[in-house]
Amino acid sequence: MNYITEKKISLLTQSNIIADRLSYYIREINSKYVNEIIREIVKSSSMDIKSRVMVSDLDGNILVDSYNTLEGDTLNEEELSLALLGENVARHHYLEEYGKVMYVAVPIVNKGKILGAVFISSSLEDIFLNIKTTMRKFMILSFFGLMITAFISFIFADIISKPIEKLTEAVKQMARGKFNQKVEVYGSDEISNLGRAFNLMTTKLEQVDKQRREFVGNVSHELRTPLSSIKILSETLIHQESTPEKIYKEFLKDIDSEVDRLNKIIDNLLYLVDLEKENIHLDYQITYVNYLIQKIISNLKPLADKKNITLNFDEKVKIQVMLDKFKVQQSLINIIGNAIKYTPENGRVDVELYTQQDSFVIKVKDNGIGIPEDELPFIFDRFYRVDKARARKTGGTGLGLSITQQLIALHQGEVKVESTVNKGSTFYIILPLRSAV
Repeated sequence: MNYITEKKISLLTQSNIIADRLSYYIREINSKYVNEIIREIVKSSSMDIKSRVMVSDLDGNILVDSYNTLEGDTLNEEELSLALLGENVARHHYLEEYGKVMYVAVPIVNKGKILGAVFISSSLEDIFLNIKTTMRKFMILSFFGLMITAFISFIFADIISKPIEKLTEAVKQMARGKFNQKVEVYGSDEISNLGRAFNLMTTKLEQVDKQRREFVGNVSHELRTPLSSIKILSETLIHQESTPEKIYKEFLKDIDSEVDRLNKIIDNLLYLVDLEKENIHLDYQITYVNYLIQKIISNLKPLADKKNITLNFDEKVKIQVMLDKFKVQQSLINIIGNAIKYTPENGRVDVELYTQQDSFVIKVKDNGIGIPEDELPFIFDRFYRVDKARARKTGGTGLGLSITQQLIALHQGEVKVESTVNKGSTFYIILPLRSAV
């Protein structure tokens, strides 16, 4: 059932993302241009999640269908009716014609008003088929393992049969979904090499499974937090018979802030997905790095001035290279912006540009709160925050450094960091000089 639950969470997350993207256009769906945009969003989303995606109006009439067969018809599914009442619904059914399917429906909301709903129909047959196939493979492997164990037991007795029996038992445990299996390895013969390969395989499977679960959990948590805040704030306003205008405006400002944060998380997630799919292409152009840094510092100076932070730029060299200046600019804004955010009042942030062998280095040093040594290896992980309370207060999503690292890696560069708690952090963005002009 874990796979069904994960499928449910994934489809709910995807449907909310689609609904959020459509909320800006749904009012103008009768416009030919807007209709084409909505169809493109629905078609591309349907291909990405390999499911049928439909958009309905408030009466349940299908406006857009990724399969182009139900447009203009009225859909009477209970999930859709609940979504039009403001609920997020995900249920699975058994249909004689299609087998096991999951229906997911979420409302399309703009400025607190429900304008329609997104309805997704996704087959679950592949999940059950994969489980059956995996179990069959594991059982076949277990069977052959048992046969080999029996054969070798007659020839080499306990010396070889015991390791094989342990390995077979571990394979059986993996067939039950327990990936944290390890076998003891002694010597350097073929059986020992097989045991090492098995241990390496289980370690990697465990890591992949853990990363997948953590990512799904993190995405769900990050999206749920602002949504819960918006729901609480809006329900408070709804249930109060008379609300002073001042309080009303304060609540609306809080809701607007949470929506901005939600949009920022979704935009960053979509950007990360594009990065991992290698859908992001670099637009190389001649860039004067000194001017690029000066422009970023000028834009961020008001943020530093609010905290009376000295923002200094030391130009050791003049650098002009071929790179995607907008993506490098985005990376620098993340790094320098974080330095300002996590440096206390009356602090200092120094940016330095210099060369190092065949590369040029942009060094960003602050005297802020610093990062604990044991957390440094994880700061580029998605959703990782050193101080969650402070990160939320400053509006961080835990995705900026991950995006920065991948953008710099696209330029064949790297990002390094040194830090001491309560003394500050130093980030090094290292990029190749081979494209210098």
